[in-house]
Amino acid sequence: MYTFLVVLILIVCVLLAIVVLVQNSKGGGLAANFSAPNQIMGVRRTADFLEKATWWLAIILVVLSLAATASIPHHHAEDAIESEVTVDNNVSPVATTAAPAAQAADATPAE
Repeated sequence: MYTFLVVLILIVCVLLAIVVLVQNSKGGGLAANFSAPNQIMGVRRTADFLEKATWWLAIILVVLSLAATASIPHHHAEDAIESEVTVDNNVSPVATTAAPAAQAADATPAE
């Protein structure tokens, strides 16, 4: 489920970037290229469509992001903590008592 949501988020991000790049802040952009009088959608309608598409894609992106955050798999973090505890419990007491003696032997100067 999480992977599916991430893929949807990526698709929405690409679409949102395309819609935003097509727009022009002064009303130009893609809308300026379709200014023929026999056009079904005029310049103003194209600008309205692009603005509504931007808002809808932004809303969809926020909703998908919240859903992905809620569906993050948490079992991986618990497995990592359990494996650390298992490694710490498997430490041999012989290794811990022999280590200081080895360090003391290394600390004496050799002549």
